[in-house]
Amino acid sequence: MIEIRLIGPENREDINIPNEPFSMFGKIIPRYEDGKWTWELRRGEVEEMCFPDENYDYDDMKDSIFLGAYDGQDCVGLAILQPGFFKYMYLYDLKVNHSHRRQGTGRMLIEKAKQVASSMGYCGLYTQGQDNNPGACLFYLNTGFYIGGLDTNVYRHTKQEGKADILFYCECLDSVEGDAY
Repeated sequence: MIEIRLIGPENREDINIPNEPFSMFGKIIPRYEDGKWTWELRRGEVEEMCFPDENYDYDDMKDSIFLGAYDGQDCVGLAILQPGFFKYMYLYDLKVNHSHRRQGTGRMLIEKAKQVASSMGYCGLYTQGQDNNPGACLFYLNTGFYIGGLDTNVYRHTKQEGKADILFYCECLDSVEGDAY
């Protein structure tokens, strides 16, 4: 049974669970029309990709909150939260070991992250996903996130030129009150 727990100094090594391969099978094409975001999945050739391991340093990330998904004593998933601008906390990283994907582990991490954000006075979470990683984008859309923006410049002058980041937001509260400033 999976349990979501805060990762503290005593189990700091758990923030470095390795990245594992995932399938890329097309591209999410967002559109902004009449004040509303829509999207389309354009299927493409299936490729496998794996991000390099981050080698996070617990002590250097003092403002971060680390949530671990544990199967017994084994950390099989990770969510990293960081203070965000305005009323949304930033979901800096989210990953689940291949053996525990499609079993609700990622959804459990998101639900706990929303609870943490709410308890800290945030109205929601925000994160980003590459437009050519439809699995991640569809995961966010299926766990209550919505598209809130598109960054088409972030990969200019890099090896990933031509890709874009889709910005995703979700609410922690039923209604958002107060000024965002």
